[in-house]
Formats: sequence, structure tokens, C-alpha cells
Amino acid sequence: MSFRWLKHYMPRSLYGRAALILVLPVVALQLVVSVAFIQRHLEDVTTQMTLTVVRELGMIAGQTAAAPDQQSMLDQMAPFLAALQMEVRFVTPEVVPKADQLRWYDFSGRVVSATLREAIPQTLAVLFPDNLRVELYFMSDLGPVEVAFGRRRVTAAAPHQLIVTMVFFSMLMTVIAFLYLRNQLRPITRLASAAQAFGRGHNVAYSPSGATEVRVAGSAFVDMRARIERQIEQRTMMLSGVSHDLRTPLTRLKLGLSMLDDDEAVLLLGDVDEMERMLDEFLEFSRGASEGKAESVDPHALAQQIVEDAKREGKQVRLVKTSGEGKVMLRPMAMRRAVENLLGNALRYGTRAEVSVVVTDKSLRISVEDDGPGIPSDQRVEAMKPFARLDPSRNRNQGGGVGLGLAIVADIARAHGGALRLSDSERLGGLRADIVVGR
Repeated sequence: MSFRWLKHYMPRSLYGRAALILVLPVVALQLVVSVAFIQRHLEDVTTQMTLTVVRELGMIAGQTAAAPDQQSMLDQMAPFLAALQMEVRFVTPEVVPKADQLRWYDFSGRVVSATLREAIPQTLAVLFPDNLRVELYFMSDLGPVEVAFGRRRVTAAAPHQLIVTMVFFSMLMTVIAFLYLRNQLRPITRLASAAQAFGRGHNVAYSPSGATEVRVAGSAFVDMRARIERQIEQRTMMLSGVSHDLRTPLTRLKLGLSMLDDDEAVLLLGDVDEMERMLDEFLEFSRGASEGKAESVDPHALAQQIVEDAKREGKQVRLVKTSGEGKVMLRPMAMRRAVENLLGNALRYGTRAEVSVVVTDKSLRISVEDDGPGIPSDQRVEAMKPFARLDPSRNRNQGGGVGLGLAIVADIARAHGGALRLSDSERLGGLRADIVVGR
């Protein structure tokens, strides 16, 4: 039998699952103990105490049968009633209640009423006006009789005391256990928060703490974070150094070629310009999303500024849709570079581009659509890899690139804890690129 459907009703947070692990056994134990106590202890004790009173009531019924009239019976029973702690009087049939009167939650009262009716068939009604008194009406040879006696003669003084005590201390121990468990879970939540922040490009202060296993995991995370940061820094320094070292001879070569007037020199000068553009892309790829610090940014204003700058350069770009409001933690320079790369690709292979921004409570989506040839669905994953080259319909050589445009965007999106998604544009018929970042 499969219990997969239970997963939809289970808590998703660590605190919720810990609370469920603590509370569920306690509640189950309380139910089992309560049922066992009520059925095997409270019910048995109440029945035995009621049967003791039944024997005394049997003596009263016997005296009623032997007495010639009601007053004689009361006179004969007067010496015994004080010892029995009972009050007896004859009533008219109109005074007798038509049914038992007891509260809906009075379990012991139901046991007393059932025992009295079973032991005394002449019982007319049993009343429990309060927790101090029981009134029994039964039919005798001399007429209806009302017998009143103390409630404590048929039920325990505190029948629910054990249950109340058990519930109280169970709740108290559950709270204490949850507070202790929360203290143990706090290092795990701190580790999760630090890992999530690092995945989104934020470096928050974190030091391992908690149990031994949590400390080991925390230390491994700190080492991993340091190693990744060192690798990113080394990659950036290496590519930056290569780009810088190559610019000097390229500049000299470009200067020398510019002094020549023949056609071959002009062709060679074009090759040098292409090499410089390639170096610029290498340097841009090496920087990735490491430029600047994360800050609270209005994505609508950022997108509007990018579109306005593109329009001033004579590009066919417009902002078509913005929805939602609120600021998002972003590296503005890196996100700006990502959107500008998408616009550059869109206008390289198409004639116009449209930008849209959607902000929700959980995510930010920046979309760029074009009217170009698009990218086939089976080549979209490959297109986001560094130095990838597609078929001639989307040839990277059209603009002199080296296949790093989408790779840079995907790297920036991942550094923000998001992703780059490629699909077909329903509005323009070309490619739709979405940068999706969680908030």
C-alpha cells in the first residue's frame, strides 16, 4: 500500500517536522492511556461505588414495602437516613422528571445512571443538578420516591485529575523538548541560510556550531565556499592577465597596420579588431557576476534604464510589460550586463527586441524577445554552454562573437540563485530568453 499521498499533508520545514515527531507520539500516548484509564479504571470504580449505594437503596425500598403509609415509612427510616447520608421524600407523579438530566461530557454520570437503572428496575429518573448532588426517582408501593445523596458516594472525588495532570505535564515536556530541539536545529538553519545566500551570490558570515555532525557539515561548507571563491578569483585573474598582456602587442600591431595603405593591411586590421572583441568577451566572461555587491534594486527602473540607453544608440528596443512591485537583491552591474547581452544577441539575429519585467512574491522574471530565427529546442542547452556554436541560422560569426553571450547570462543568473530559460517567442516569433531569480 502506497502512502505517497501523505507527503502533501506533511510539514515541509525542519521545525514543522520536528514538532510533528514530538507531538504525534505524545498525543497517541495520551489517547491510549486516557481510553485505558476511562474504561478499565474510572468505569470500574464508579460501578463498584454505585452498587454500594444500590444496596442501601434496596433497604429503603424494603422499608417502603413493609410500611402501611408514607409517613410511617419516613418515621421508620429517620434514624438510618442520617447514617446513610441520604434524604428521602415522597413526591407526586407530576414532579418526577421525564428523563435523566446530566451534562454531555459527564462520563461517570452516565455510568451511574446505567448502573442504577440496571440494578433498580423501578427507576424513573436520575438527575445530576451539579457536581455535589445526585437525585434518584423510583416507583415504590407507596408512590414515587425521591432519594438524594452526595455525588462523591458514587464517583471519585476527581475522576479526571489523572488525565488533566497527564495532559498538563505532557504539554510542558513537549514545550521544553521543542525549545531544546529548536536550539539544536538553529545551526542547521544557519547553515542552510548561508548555503542559500552563497548560491545567490551573497557571502554572509558563518561559523560552524552545534552538534558534531552539523559542525562537520558546516566546516565542509566553509572549505567548499573558500575553494570556489579561490577558483573564481584565479580564473578572473588568469583571464584578466591574459587579456591585458595580449592588448599591448595587439595595440602595437594595430598601430603598425594602420600606417600601411595596401588592401592586405586593411584585412589584417579587421582581424586585429576581431581579436580585440574576442578578448573583451573573454574578460567579460571571467568577471561573470562577481562585479559589485548585492544590493536592493528596483528591477523595473533597471530595465527601463537599459531600454532607454539602447534606444539612444538607435536600437529597436522597447519595454512592453511590467507587473508587480518591490525591490530584489541583485548585483546591478552584473544584471545589467546580462540583459544587455540578451539584447545584443536579439538585435544581432533579429531587427527588434522587447523587454518585460514581472515581479512576484517569490521570483523576478526579466524576459527579452526578438523576431529572429530562434534556437531549436534540442539546441538550447548547448547554446548556453561557453564557446558553443550553433547551425548557420544562428551563427555566432555573424557578429564576430566567440559563443560566450548566453553563457555569460546563464552564469550571472546562476550566481543570483536563478536560471536562464530559452523558449519560443509567441509575440515576435523568434527567441524568448527569461532570467528567473528567486526572491
